[in-house]
Amino acid sequence: MLDIRPERQTVMMSATWPEGVRRLAVAYMKDPMQIFVGTLDLAACHSVTQNIIMTTIEEKRSILYDFVDKMKEDDKVIVFVDKKVMADELSSEFALKDIICQCIHGDRDQSDREQALQDLRSGEVHILIATDVASRGLDIEDITHIFNYDFPRNVEEYVHRIGRTGRAGREGESITLVTREDWKHAGELIKILQEANQEVPGALVAMSERYAEWKARYDAEIEACGGRRPRRGGGGFGGGGFGGGRRNKW
Repeated sequence: MLDIRPERQTVMMSATWPEGVRRLAVAYMKDPMQIFVGTLDLAACHSVTQNIIMTTIEEKRSILYDFVDKMKEDDKVIVFVDKKVMADELSSEFALKDIICQCIHGDRDQSDREQALQDLRSGEVHILIATDVASRGLDIEDITHIFNYDFPRNVEEYVHRIGRTGRAGREGESITLVTREDWKHAGELIKILQEANQEVPGALVAMSERYAEWKARYDAEIEACGGRRPRRGGGGFGGGGFGGGRRNKW
């Protein structure tokens, strides 16, 4: 650090080193010096037990309610969803079922978000429904569970989510619902699970293999079309896509 010129020093910090952050570093920094603590490989906290549940969109609600019914008195959980409307829907449904919870997302006032977090910290509520954006920087030491109702946009976000439990020497647990719509993340998720010595469901492995096969065919079609996207009849999960038209659960 002593050799860096004093006129200006630009420092970029990140908990992970995904491709997007790497592009930023290349674009805005000249001959940057890289300092890292630990490994640059994406890895989940080893004090968190990761549970993967292969399911369907239709079954997600019942799995969540079953989990809530079995919560212990001292449990605290953050339920992650990918859309603000889903956060509001679940929060309203919980209220109708007399389940006390709080909800935070980008459309809520800052004062409401702060009150929701304070209620969770104090134990006034034990369930927080949140989107990724609204929960940035969230640090509550006694979170016991993370429930990924919706799989995040990428595996880096998955690692960030489950890292909100298992803190300060405590053990934590994550429950992640995976549907056929999440198949493109299966391969990277398997690597995260294996690195942390977690159980890998056979159905997740099968999903990863199907996606790899489909992606190889799709890339070959693009190349054959001179780089243009091929016109598909019912592609994706049907036709020549995932499952070959079969009614698979995942």
